[in-house]
Amino acid sequence: MSLLKFLGWQAKHRLIRHTRSAQSTQEKFLRTLINHHRNTKIGTDFKLSKIQTIEQFRQHIPIYPYEFYESYTDRIVNGETNVLTPDKIDYINLTSGSTGRKKQVPVTARFQASLRRADLASLGFALDALRDRQSSFGRSIITNSAQIQGITPGGTEFGPVSVGSLRKGQFLFEQGFSLPYAALNVSDTAARHYVCLLFALSDADMRGFITNFPMLVLRTCQYLEDFAESLIQDLAQGTIAPDLPIDPPLRRQLEGLRRPNPRRADFLRAALERDGRLTPKAAWPKLSYVFTARGGTSDFYFDRFPAYFGDTPIFGGIYGTAEGTFSVIPAFNVDGGILAIESGFFEFIAEDHWHEDQPPTLLPHEVQVGHRYRILVTSYSGFYRYDIGDVIEVTGFYNAAPRIVFRHRRGGLLSSTTEKTTEFHAIETLRTLQEEFQIKLEDFCITLADDAIPGGYVVNIELASGYTLADPDHFLKRFEYWMATFNEPYGTVRQSQVPPPRLRVLRSGSFVEVRRRQVQRGMFDSQLKILHIQNDSSLLADLPIEQEVLWDTPLSAMLF
Repeated sequence: MSLLKFLGWQAKHRLIRHTRSAQSTQEKFLRTLINHHRNTKIGTDFKLSKIQTIEQFRQHIPIYPYEFYESYTDRIVNGETNVLTPDKIDYINLTSGSTGRKKQVPVTARFQASLRRADLASLGFALDALRDRQSSFGRSIITNSAQIQGITPGGTEFGPVSVGSLRKGQFLFEQGFSLPYAALNVSDTAARHYVCLLFALSDADMRGFITNFPMLVLRTCQYLEDFAESLIQDLAQGTIAPDLPIDPPLRRQLEGLRRPNPRRADFLRAALERDGRLTPKAAWPKLSYVFTARGGTSDFYFDRFPAYFGDTPIFGGIYGTAEGTFSVIPAFNVDGGILAIESGFFEFIAEDHWHEDQPPTLLPHEVQVGHRYRILVTSYSGFYRYDIGDVIEVTGFYNAAPRIVFRHRRGGLLSSTTEKTTEFHAIETLRTLQEEFQIKLEDFCITLADDAIPGGYVVNIELASGYTLADPDHFLKRFEYWMATFNEPYGTVRQSQVPPPRLRVLRSGSFVEVRRRQVQRGMFDSQLKILHIQNDSSLLADLPIEQEVLWDTPLSAMLF
């Protein structure tokens, strides 16, 4: 742990130093990458050996989405070498597929090392933030699966990003977490969470909660509530519930690590009897931080965190994907991160050029605060000027490096006609409605009605346990007001073109079923996230509706 802390502080101070000369850091990164990759197959195709400057790089290499690289990654999957990178391929990252088919991203030791700079820098920032709060860094819980998806025809393991990271960092995992690595090899999702929680509950001094997305944090909290009695019993006896579906050899290995802990069980039982449920803050009083994604779809769920974590700070760590790392979060409870200038070469496409096939780009020092951009990345994965489709907003600068926050996917728009509603608009609308009506939502998803052209908005909500919606008609009217407030074009088209919205209050458990359907369609359990605007309404098809409200008052009558 001491070594990890030292590496984190060292990486943080190196990043800060480089932000003072962000442009030269970016130039050096690109020059080094091109020199290393110039003799690869794609390097030859792109004539990398002839590129000497950033301007030449931007002039001679087109902007491409993943589809262009697919033929190259297919060759790598089939065992061909020196295609996108001259280095040995250690793993193939698969994207979640939440906005389309899964993408294959080759991972090498050099690529991992470039991303690890950002990971360690984020740890350094977290350590300083904890020190400022007079809190401590320590062991954490994580419930991700460590099982690969499979092996390519060329003999390379493939699967989710988190699996590759866990498998490569097993030694550090054993030092930093309150559970054995073997617990992550339990296949069944509920059983894996149970086992991870059981081992973590043995550690009264556990400090951190780490999960990919806030929705998954809440799911783990729900498992803690649901299994509390059984977990406490197993903790007291040093056992693992016999009815859990765990492979016998793995069960024997895990049971060999268990020891009875009746004193700890008594503490947890008292907390359960006192509060009527078991929460992370009650189970681990020294809990100091929650690491999970911030920005985009994540923000909707944070309103429910205080019920489980009190005022425990939320730390975003990094903003990254299978294809690269884009920013390093420098503080607790903030969204905007420092551009990860040591982990990739970045360009930005201004909003008024998004319609162009090969738009001009801006470099990091040229972007403006408050503006939104599509972000391009060139990284050691072997992708160049890669258009990931993410839309970011520049929130400020850290020395000469921009601070950015993820807002939505480029294709993540809902339009009945021309209004272009984004995840941000939808989340702000429903968060405001929760405050106004003093309710909590388990989740929500806005789709378009398929019984008219153009289709009106269908607001699908599931109320959190213990909450009711007393006046759904007024809720729908206020939805209209706030949606038009946060997205003015919606108010314009609703007055003349778009049919009125409808509200569907779904039965409890509906979004559990939605997530089950996502897994059935091939999404990885650890990458589950609900898109709060959805053009494909089939994920919500045939869900039981407790109440449906259609409101047809003209919007102008409500607004004025």
